[in-house]
Amino acid sequence: MSSPFGAIRSQRLVSSLLLLRLHHQPHHRKALHLHRFCRSLGSSITTTSNNHRHRPEAKHSSSSQSRQRLSNRPFNRLFASLRDETQQEIMTVNTTDRLVALRAAMSRENVDIYVVPSEDSHNSEYICAADARRAYLSGFTGSAGCAVVTKDKAILSTDGRYFNQATKQLDSNWELLKQGMPDVLTWQEWTCKQSEGGKTVGVDATLITAQQAKSFEARIKKAGGAGLKGLEKNLIDEIWTDRPARPNNPVIVLGNEFAGQPFQEKLEAVRKELEKKKSPGFVVSMLDEIAWLYNLRGSDIPYNPVFFAYALVTPTTATLYIDSAKLPSDALAHLGDAVTIAPYTSIFSHLRTLSAEVKATAEAANEPVKKWLISNKTSWQLSQSLGGEDAIEVVRSPIEESKAVKNETEREGMRKCHIRDGAALIKYFAWLEKTLLAGEKIDECQAADKLEELRSVGENFKGLSFDTISSTGPNAAVIHYKPEPGACSVIDPNAIYLCDSGAQYLDGTTDTTRTLHFGEPTEMERKSYTLVLKGMVALDRVVFPKGTSGFALDVLARQFLWREGLDYRHGTGHGVGSFLNVHEGPIGIGTRVQYSEVPLAPGMVISDEPGYYEDGNFGIRIENVIMVRTVKTTHEFGGKPWYGFEHVTMVPMCKKLTNLELLTKEEKIWLNDYHKEVLENTKGFLEGEENRYVREWLERECEPVPVDA
Repeated sequence: MSSPFGAIRSQRLVSSLLLLRLHHQPHHRKALHLHRFCRSLGSSITTTSNNHRHRPEAKHSSSSQSRQRLSNRPFNRLFASLRDETQQEIMTVNTTDRLVALRAAMSRENVDIYVVPSEDSHNSEYICAADARRAYLSGFTGSAGCAVVTKDKAILSTDGRYFNQATKQLDSNWELLKQGMPDVLTWQEWTCKQSEGGKTVGVDATLITAQQAKSFEARIKKAGGAGLKGLEKNLIDEIWTDRPARPNNPVIVLGNEFAGQPFQEKLEAVRKELEKKKSPGFVVSMLDEIAWLYNLRGSDIPYNPVFFAYALVTPTTATLYIDSAKLPSDALAHLGDAVTIAPYTSIFSHLRTLSAEVKATAEAANEPVKKWLISNKTSWQLSQSLGGEDAIEVVRSPIEESKAVKNETEREGMRKCHIRDGAALIKYFAWLEKTLLAGEKIDECQAADKLEELRSVGENFKGLSFDTISSTGPNAAVIHYKPEPGACSVIDPNAIYLCDSGAQYLDGTTDTTRTLHFGEPTEMERKSYTLVLKGMVALDRVVFPKGTSGFALDVLARQFLWREGLDYRHGTGHGVGSFLNVHEGPIGIGTRVQYSEVPLAPGMVISDEPGYYEDGNFGIRIENVIMVRTVKTTHEFGGKPWYGFEHVTMVPMCKKLTNLELLTKEEKIWLNDYHKEVLENTKGFLEGEENRYVREWLERECEPVPVDA
C-alpha cells in the first residue's frame, strides 16, 4: 500500500431494504450505525455526478454471497461487506444548519475560531465512523484535511490527492485551501491570520498533541491572537444529533504462539525505561501500542485489529483503561493480577490524582518532581491531566520501537503468512487472466471481491488490512484509487491493471502490489515498469551499515526513474505490523525527515514499493514486504555490523511488462532467484486438478530469463 497514504474511506448510503435484511445478520447493529452515520452526513444532499457504469454480472464469483459470508468474520470491515447493496456518488452536503449550530456552540464556549482535525483522540491514521467529525461538518469525506470555522468563514485544507473531490463535495459555505499550491496558506497560517485582534482559537484537546498545541499557541499569540483554548468537550459532538456510537467489540487474546513474547516481559521492558528516566510512569495512547503491549487484538477500527483503550505503566503497576464489556473471560484470565482494569474515560481523572500525589510527595521531601513520560503522539488533554508542560517529558515511545523489531516468532509468522497470501494472489491473477481472455466482463469491485474470497479460506485469515486498490487503465494512475460499486470500471485486458492489497492473519499482516497487463503493453509501459522494477530490486539487494535510516536508502528506488526525469509522489516504504496496522511507525523509506530519526535494525519489516504514474493513462507500482537482516560481509569497517533485506512477499513479477534489455546481468539473476523462491514456497498451496491452470500460469511467469554474459 503506497506510503504514507491511508485513512478512513468515503462513506456509503445504505438503503432501507438493506437495513431490514441486516436485522437478521450478525452485524445488523453495525449496519444501523453506518446507516445513521451516512444519513447524518447528508440530510440535505445534492448529487454532482452520477455518470456511473452498470456493473456486469459476475460469472465466476458470486460476489454478494461472498460478501455476506465474509461479513461474519470479526475483523472484516463492515463497509466491504456491504458493497453490493450500497452505492457511492460524489455528493454535496448542505452544511448551512451545521455551521449555524457550531457557531452557536462556539459563542457559548467563548471561542472565536474552531479547528476540526481529521484524527481521533488516539492520533489514529484510520478512524471509525463516530470520529469522522470533519467529514460530518464539511461534507468532505477524503482521508486527509482540516476544517477551520470562524464567525463568518469556513475553510477546508487538504492535499493534492483530494482537490477534485473536495471541489465537488464542499458547498458554497466553504473555501478550499489547496495545500502545497503556490501562495496558498496552510490551515495554521490561515487560522493565525484570522486570530489577529485578540481572538481565541478553540480545539478539542484530545485531537491535538501536546507538542502541536505548544507550537500552535505560540504562533497564534505571535500573530496577535489571544491564544489556544483546549476544550474538554467536542463541539461537533454537541451538534451531531445522529452521531453513530463508537464500536464496542470484544477483544481477543493473541497467544504466545503468535505474539512470541508474554506481555509481562513487555511490561518489564517499559519499566526499565522508566528506571533509566527516573519517571513515575508512561502513558500509552496509541491503539496499536496498547494491543501489542498486552497481546490483545480488537476490531474497533476498520482494517486495524485494535480496540479503544488507554494504558498506564508505572514501576509497580499496569492499568488498562477500557470498557469492561469488551473483555471476555479469557481476556480477563490472560491479564490476571498483572493488570488493573479501569473505565476508559477515567484515565483523565486518574492521571490528575496520581500526578498530584507525585508532586506532593516530592515537595514534602524537598526533591525535584519526577516527570511523567508521554510520546510525541499523546494528546494535549492527557498532557494537561498530568500537570502540563512542567510535569511531562516527551519521548519517542519505547513501545513503538520495540514493536517495530519483530521477534523470531513474529518473523517466522510474517514469512508463513506471506507465502499463504502469495498463493492466494497467484490464484487470483491466474483466474483474472483466464476470465478476461475468455472475453468475460469483470469490473474492479468484482475482481477485488474474488481476491478477498480466495484469501478468506487461508489459515489464520482475519480480514483485509486495507481496502483493495483494484484499478484498470487510467484509474491505476490515481495513487489513492478506490473502486466503488456502480461507479467503478470494467477491467480492460488491453490496459495496465494495478492491484494493491493486503490481509490480516493471526501470524502477520501482508501488503502486496503487482502491476499486470493481459494484452500487448506499449513500449512506454514496458519501459516504465522495468525502471520501477529496477528500483525495487536495487533496494532489495542493498547492503548497509548499522545506523542507516530509510531516509538514506530512498534514492536507490528512485535512481533509475530520475535518470529519465521521472519520479513518484509517495514514499518508497512504510513499516508493517504483525497482525497490527499495515502502516506502522517509526520507520519508513522516503524523503520525510522523520524517516531519518530511527535507523533500520534486524527484525524490522518494511515495504519496498516504488512506482510511476501518468495521469489519465496508466499507473505502475511494484511492492514487496521486506525484513531487515544481518548479512555477512568480507570486512566490517569500523567494527559495525552490516545489514540487508530478506523479501517475504512471494508473488511473481509481470514478465510481459518487463523489458529484459533494460536489466543488468545481476538484476536478471535476482529475478530468476526470486521466481525460484516463489515457485518453491507456493507450489504446496496450488495442488489439485482445479489449480492446474494456476500452476501453468505460475510456471510461465516464473520461467527463468536468459542471463547474458
